[in-house]
Amino acid sequence: MKNNFSLVSGAAGFLGGHFCEAFLNNKFNLIMVDKKYDKLIKIKKILEKKYPERKILALKLDIANEKQIVNCFNNLKKKNFFVNVLVNNAAIDAKPNNAKAKGKYINLQQWEKEIKVGLTGTYLMIKTFGEEMSRKKTGSIVNIGSDLSVISPDQKIYKKSFKNYYKPASYSTIKHGLVGMTKYFSTLFASSNVRCNLLSPGPVFHKQPKDLKNHLLSRTPMGRLCLPKDLTGTLIFLSNKDSKFVTGQNILIDGGKTII
Repeated sequence: MKNNFSLVSGAAGFLGGHFCEAFLNNKFNLIMVDKKYDKLIKIKKILEKKYPERKILALKLDIANEKQIVNCFNNLKKKNFFVNVLVNNAAIDAKPNNAKAKGKYINLQQWEKEIKVGLTGTYLMIKTFGEEMSRKKTGSIVNIGSDLSVISPDQKIYKKSFKNYYKPASYSTIKHGLVGMTKYFSTLFASSNVRCNLLSPGPVFHKQPKDLKNHLLSRTPMGRLCLPKDLTGTLIFLSNKDSKFVTGQNILIDGGKTII
């Protein structure tokens, strides 16, 4: 329908941009939300040139702020815009770095900041937009997870490239937490014909140092890292009616990494 939209949070990020283009390429209208509004506008201008026939909105939004989410929802509703696909992609990525040793434990302030975006923000988006889907008895929610939603990080793989780095406990906690949240809302909304699934990539190829990349390749049966295009087909499948009987699933796209 012309006033139905897919909404992607964290749209200014690396994967977010690919997800946005995949929706447009498959004839969805699009709402992009992110705190990084300047970057979002640049992406919007590029996409508008490529997909002039599609409706594209770019909105500044902090998904950890419930008031902002409710205001965003109300403004869209006033325009008779309905979000029938919600992609919860926003997160604070725990990227390796060569900073001075920080120890095994992030401080409480950083822990709370990451949890507030990765878990609380996802919950608030589902609470607001998912409830409207439930009222209208249609919709799909896709949360973005990780292979670390089912396994623990192997800290040894970072030592050669990033001697002082530990993958923080917050990241695993968030991704494992999304499994439970996905299952919870999949059953809560099931009778309303609203689906909720988790899409969990393995390591995605994106500027990894050679040593880290080689470690990851050695642990992946298919012998390569995940590419954004490996994810978008499943994302579109979970977003359209072809997957109308798929809900509560954690779909791992990792080249077999988590099965050995």
